[in-house]
Amino acid sequence: MSDERNIVIIGGGIIGCTSAYFLTRHPAYDPSKHRITLLEASKIAGGASGKAGGLLGLWAYPNNIVPLSFRLHAELSAAHDGANRWGYRRINCGSVRAKGRHPSQPNGRDGGVRNGNSISLQKRDKAALEKLATGGLYREPDWVSAESFLEYRGMGAPEDTAQVHPYQFTTSMAQLAEEKGAKIIMGSVSSIDKNDGKVNSVTYSEKETATSHTIPATDVVIAAGPWTQRVFPPAPISAVRAHSVTIRPSHPISAYALFTEIRLPPNFGRTDTFMKSKRSHRKVVSPEIYARPNDEAYVCGEGDTLVPLPETTADVQTDDARCQDIIDYVSSISDELRDGEVTARQACYLPHVESVTSRGPLIGETGIKGLLLATGHTCWGIQNGPGTGKLISEIIFDGKARSADISSLDPRLL
Repeated sequence: MSDERNIVIIGGGIIGCTSAYFLTRHPAYDPSKHRITLLEASKIAGGASGKAGGLLGLWAYPNNIVPLSFRLHAELSAAHDGANRWGYRRINCGSVRAKGRHPSQPNGRDGGVRNGNSISLQKRDKAALEKLATGGLYREPDWVSAESFLEYRGMGAPEDTAQVHPYQFTTSMAQLAEEKGAKIIMGSVSSIDKNDGKVNSVTYSEKETATSHTIPATDVVIAAGPWTQRVFPPAPISAVRAHSVTIRPSHPISAYALFTEIRLPPNFGRTDTFMKSKRSHRKVVSPEIYARPNDEAYVCGEGDTLVPLPETTADVQTDDARCQDIIDYVSSISDELRDGEVTARQACYLPHVESVTSRGPLIGETGIKGLLLATGHTCWGIQNGPGTGKLISEIIFDGKARSADISSLDPRLL
């Protein structure tokens, strides 16, 4: 029997790119016998993998792959100068309770409910909240206005919390995989072709020419995030839209990731040149703020399901009003952010596992020989990308996952 393999990865986000990276680093990989092709419909890191926050934490979930992936992040940074190449660094993390000020106020001028308009992104699970409850109370960080600050509770420290710039990290993984022989093709998958219960080829439409091509496949890894159902309808994956902004602060801010709880004043809102109508707001809002090493702050709001998943990442609609809300909320508690320069307003879709027994991700074999799923990572795709990629490489070349027990993440359980 020939040991040649044609491995096709569908999706150029963090999961697809780390899968390509670790496949090319596996001891069994032989570029003369193994062809690795990554298919991406729009652009590498065009979706959530380029617009996420990049927070890494040993306190994230699921706990069967988090320690592996957190360690691999450190190892990848050491091997490839991640501090300079993709902004890897250790940081502090905590929760801040504050009272907001009106955006027009001079001189320093309740989430979790899923109703389509506002959906918690669920970074703070039960274990994380328990850890938060044991944290100390002190005045941190100093870029939260003193008149707004009410309480800080530590949640993570540099020994168990870090960050990367998602776009830089994902594109670097793709480039490093290419250097070892992986091939990246821009094209939309139209079908995964099967015969006698196993995969045998993948058909795609080339992005530039719209020409249809079929390539042989012994192994297919679906790492298409929220687009997973488009290429494999049985997958129980749904999509949640998330908005975010990036801000260049008026002064440098210290290395903290903050989960906020901001109580807004009555009649909060403003009329300005960007949004010309006053909007209604909830009494308590919870944007997340991540200080980045490149003199930038990343801020995200809660998710929504108001706009269906589009065809590709290039077609994602950004709601400017939701972005302005995020800007106004954090401006109400931080002068550095209020007086800073907004450098991006953006939106993306996160993949969620629709199951009462599992919140994902799904990693491993399906009922079709050679067809693997690596999807449903919700907001922890960047954190768990390296671990997932490592495990996928083991399943393909070793026949099973060796670095972690992922039996509970088996797609065949659903």
